Amino acid sequence: MARLFWRDLTVAMRRSTDILTPLVFFVIVVSLFPLGLGPEPAVLRTIAPGVIWVAALLATMLSLNRLFANDHADGTLEQMALAPYPLALLALTKIAAHWTLTGLPLVLISPLLAVQMHLPESAIGTLVLSLLLGTPILSLLGAVGAALTLGLRGGGVLVSLLVLPLYTPILIFGAGSVAGVIAGIDTGAHFSLLGAFLALALTFAPWAAAAALRVSLD
Repeated sequence: MARLFWRDLTVAMRRSTDILTPLVFFVIVVSLFPLGLGPEPAVLRTIAPGVIWVAALLATMLSLNRLFANDHADGTLEQMALAPYPLALLALTKIAAHWTLTGLPLVLISPLLAVQMHLPESAIGTLVLSLLLGTPILSLLGAVGAALTLGLRGGGVLVSLLVLPLYTPILIFGAGSVAGVIAGIDTGAHFSLLGAFLALALTFAPWAAAAALRVSLD
């Protein structure tokens, strides 16, 4: 599994655009709001949690098509399915590599965008923690959609239609935790629910993705 993880990282590093595109998209989308709405700190502070979380969600979706598509195109995925390892474990490894390449950079750069949106220091830490819990869920749920639409024409649009409704609770509780800190509300329940969603996604998403991959490969 470690070899597959590092292989995915190495292959992605050779195609730097695959890594930079979601990150640049994330930065550009968030940066457009101060330009469009003006530099009023109170306005930007109010919309910042939703804007940053929506931008992170859309940036993650940009890379979902490539999660299994390249390995499917060159036959590597079929060889993985024949390997003496559970396909769910292989899927989980690829999801972990996807989050490392896509979700983690979004988490790391989010404090800079939070400063740009005039978030208070106490909310910046909450934003980072909420993204740290939420972005792995986006990768896990997105992997199921990517596996279900593997090899289909117009798969990118189908992935969006499949996973966007599943992303809604994560968006609500992720952005809500940051907005709660700004409003002075206890956000413990938000983080508890995000943690529960992450545990559920870790438990079921790899198996669902593996089942969908087997259907796509048949």
